[in-house]
Amino acid sequence: MSDTLPGHASPNDASSHEAEPIAATRRWLERAVIGLNLCPFAKAVLAKGQVRFVLSDARTPQALLEELASELVLLEQSDPERIDTTLLIHPQVLQDFFDFNDFLDLADGAVAALDLEGEIQVASFHPDYQFAGTGFDEVGNCTNRSPYPTLHLLREASVERAVAAFPDPDVIVERNLETLQKLGFEGWRACWLSESLLGGLRVEAAQRRSRAKANPP
Repeated sequence: MSDTLPGHASPNDASSHEAEPIAATRRWLERAVIGLNLCPFAKAVLAKGQVRFVLSDARTPQALLEELASELVLLEQSDPERIDTTLLIHPQVLQDFFDFNDFLDLADGAVAALDLEGEIQVASFHPDYQFAGTGFDEVGNCTNRSPYPTLHLLREASVERAVAAFPDPDVIVERNLETLQKLGFEGWRACWLSESLLGGLRVEAAQRRSRAKANPP
């Protein structure tokens, strides 16, 4: 496992193998999530260096669950001014979205087992994220599509403050959908990927679409 906080360490301090998922996630956060204003709450915590990026080396769901529990405890015990939120990036496990989606029940169970309900919640991002009732190719799914499978640990108090500042979250959802529909898949990818990575992603996306059509949920 490797981790970094903006202003405290750089992904380049780790090996290139370890650094790329963190660097890609940071680029996605800066250019897509914040750059397109998909989440109006993200800019402040990143600018203040309060986002903890963690790269997991877990290769099994059980190993990831154990690491998630450790990160939940660390976040709860940390000063919010130092760590407000955590992104747990796990490239080597739960690459299949439906396996990932099933794992979220275990993640919620870990929150409950640690008596952190009402304190911390776990949100989710995945390269193949698909909201219930949507098709794989619907661009609205991109709001939750990240470079790698990622669990997002959020303090409930921070969520409540954000919601209070934006009392009508439906407006955000509608605006995001409008933004993504204007951009399309290619425009969305281009805003955070280099051309070389974009070419590779096009191939991978075509392969995933073929698998999704051959094996519908």
